[in-house]
Amino acid sequence: MPKLTKRIVDALQHDARGDVFLWDVELRGFGVRAKPSGTKTFLIQYRNAERRTRRYVLGQYGVLTVEIARDRAQKKLATVIDGGDPSAERRTAREGATVAEICDWYLTEAEAGRLLGRNRRPIKASSVAGDRSRIEQHIKPLIGTRVVSHLRLADIERLQADIAAGKTAHSRRAARGGRTSGGAGAAARAISTLRSLLNHACRLGLIDRSPANGVRVIASQRLKRRLSAGEVRHLGKVMTQMEREGEHPTGLAAIRALLLTGFRRMEVLGMRKAWLEQEGNCVAFPDTKSGPQLRAAGDAAIACLVEQAGRSGSSFVFPADWGDGHFVGLVRVLDRVCARAGLTDITPHTLRHTFASIAASLGFSELTISGLLGHAPRGVSQRYVHLDTALVIAADQVSAEITRLLDGGQVMSTQEAKLLRPKTLMQIPL
Repeated sequence: MPKLTKRIVDALQHDARGDVFLWDVELRGFGVRAKPSGTKTFLIQYRNAERRTRRYVLGQYGVLTVEIARDRAQKKLATVIDGGDPSAERRTAREGATVAEICDWYLTEAEAGRLLGRNRRPIKASSVAGDRSRIEQHIKPLIGTRVVSHLRLADIERLQADIAAGKTAHSRRAARGGRTSGGAGAAARAISTLRSLLNHACRLGLIDRSPANGVRVIASQRLKRRLSAGEVRHLGKVMTQMEREGEHPTGLAAIRALLLTGFRRMEVLGMRKAWLEQEGNCVAFPDTKSGPQLRAAGDAAIACLVEQAGRSGSSFVFPADWGDGHFVGLVRVLDRVCARAGLTDITPHTLRHTFASIAASLGFSELTISGLLGHAPRGVSQRYVHLDTALVIAADQVSAEITRLLDGGQVMSTQEAKLLRPKTLMQIPL
């Protein structure tokens, strides 16, 4: 066996009956193969850790020179000495899991409750539903066929830019919903979903690394819209008029409940009568975005909820018009009310912001408002300070003020608020 040179490789003759091999005398395992077609390729032959013979093609002669092929062969054979298997690694790269396959795995495992979220509990069904929507609408159409191991950070950030630019925008075919337009918010949520599911796959050994680690997610624009005191008063007047005209009573009651409690939309709509604790001025949610919670509600809020609960035999406070489920037409009713009132950019979450804004105007601290809204505790003090009685008092005053505005009353003066409110949180019996 001679040392491979350009002259020797040029002189190698092919055989129509099969492959012809010529091996290098100096670098053991390095050779050239002539196919029956006449094509010549450089390759290495070695034994892997299991003592199985493997071949790895370095490249075609003419594209690679003998010197370049020899250099590549030396590097690959060096990895074999360290226990590597270049042939298996190439096969894995070619046949590795695609983004779509990892997404499907994630949805299956998450829906079965086998994946835990940040709170160390199974990922909520509502969160998985949102993830599925983002996967089907944005992630799969753009990079679903890509092999995960081939993706780089730049690919993930390019995906984010494409979604933000509306590349996946389309008109929904289903009867409900409008046009999916993408945008910065949709892009940020899609990338957060992708990063999360890739981290789950990496943690459980499905992929070696997550290409989304280190991605810079587009900063979300925080919604700042809230109703002023005058707008709340005007909204109450319009709701009263529309109630006389036959607007949906359950929808109107749900709007009022959202304003009086500061609860999330689905916390109100999905509320069951059994959760109401009238004497304790609270609602016992078995599960929320932040886990099981006992949420304070003022007298006016409790009165609204109890009155609504007594209007039907359903187990839900806000029952559906048909069937055994809860009411689902809140957004449509709110849109009609706001259109009549001339109010723009109002969503159910705006009502929650309004509750917090009025609580702040009454002088309550961020800690108290956070407790009223049911935010997850973030600091050590919030885990040790018991706010039960304090929150009931605060919730009662906020709901009373909102009720007064809805019923056409004037804004409470700062002096009146100070007289009603304890001067410090510590003055409230805990």
